[in-house]
Amino acid sequence: MEQELMNDKKNVLTMKLLHYFITEKNYNPIILQGVENEIWLENLEEDCKVVRIVSGYIHNDEQFDFDIFKTKRILKKIKKKTFSLDMSVLSIFLDLGDNITKEINDNPKIMCINAHDESDLNKNEILDKVFPDLSKKIKYSEEGIELFMKITNDINKHNKEDASRLEKLFKSKVPYLTYILIAINCIFFFVPLILGHYNFVVDLLCVHGPSIRAGQYYRLITGIFLHGSIFHLFFNCYALYVIGSQIESYLGKIKFLIIYFFSGLCGSLLSITFGGAVASIGASGAIFGLMGALCYFGYYYRIYLGNVLKSQLIPLIALNLGLGFIMDGVDNAAHIGGLVGGVIITKALGIKDKSHNSDKVNGWIISLIFLAFLIYMAFVMAGK
Repeated sequence: MEQELMNDKKNVLTMKLLHYFITEKNYNPIILQGVENEIWLENLEEDCKVVRIVSGYIHNDEQFDFDIFKTKRILKKIKKKTFSLDMSVLSIFLDLGDNITKEINDNPKIMCINAHDESDLNKNEILDKVFPDLSKKIKYSEEGIELFMKITNDINKHNKEDASRLEKLFKSKVPYLTYILIAINCIFFFVPLILGHYNFVVDLLCVHGPSIRAGQYYRLITGIFLHGSIFHLFFNCYALYVIGSQIESYLGKIKFLIIYFFSGLCGSLLSITFGGAVASIGASGAIFGLMGALCYFGYYYRIYLGNVLKSQLIPLIALNLGLGFIMDGVDNAAHIGGLVGGVIITKALGIKDKSHNSDKVNGWIISLIFLAFLIYMAFVMAGK
């Protein structure tokens, strides 16, 4: 059966294209119900995010128009699922009939290629632009059953490595640093309370604009470990356990600490910008930063975490920010500062196997500019 498969020119070309897009360009198959004689592949990191290999025979303009209509409809669903505002697709037709009279590339977002054999790929302008190495990469010394075995073995090996990497990434790990931060928060609350010095410690360490501008800069950090009540402490520690353990697991311990303290610092700076002489305490700014980091991470892995982002995390952030504008005594400035700080510092630190060096450099530039802006607002503008 394998020999018969490799004797068919169309099947051979399909296998070669699959080998290229999966093993060379890291595209993944998209499972679509009711779609026959075509293979959909996605890689959200590529400029051309979707590739479809169409092996079914399309014999006239009406059938081609219906294919484009169907492609647009499916593309809308993929865009919605993957939070993609802009998405282009490359359709490679392996059996496009001679009766097609219309221009097949009148839509810049749906690029179409008519490829009956490899020679059609070699001279195609679209492929030269989006995948310039394709024609070279699909040339093999093997033929027949040897080619079939090579391609299937390479794809299976790639899929196993990809599955192993994902399993390692999402495998539950013990969040030691999260536990330590929770313990520090509890110590800062219960020890002064037991010793009868709670108010003294809060007055000494809280985020207080006039004191910080007077030189007590340590308050920008110490204030994020203080809490106003047992309920406040419990809520923040629980949120830290849920969100922090995931960030520590997904991004690593060092990145987790950097995100936590940078977000907390940004939250404190924005807090004293708008807080006047009112003191502020709580880890909420740092926790909102972790939420922002999880959103950034989830965007890169939205194929796996998209539903969680849409149904849980984003509504949770929106709800808490909304309540912060309605309820008295909530330092929403710290929440917003922490949230923005968490997103941009995560961009700077990068997501393993996903972020490019240029993304990280831009992230560091944005983070430093944002921090400088907050310092200016907190110490210059708010201090006038």
